[in-house]
Amino acid sequence: MPVYEYTCCTCGHHFDLLREMSQADDPAKCLKCGSAETKRELSRCFTKNPSMSGGSGCSSCGGGDCSHCHS
Repeated sequence: MPVYEYTCCTCGHHFDLLREMSQADDPAKCLKCGSAETKRELSRCFTKNPSMSGGSGCSSCGGGDCSHCHS
């Protein structure tokens, strides 16, 4: 199950919820104040990029951002 990020429109609290994809846009109660006035945020994710850590990628693309590099 993916983790979704939400922000409470009442108190401004930012929180994460582990939910089914089908529940991503369902109302989520704030974990701090209990308000149902929340909005889902664009989640940030982390990917390992070999070019940023000193690597040069693979021989097919050289950039470290193709399906061959992510095995």
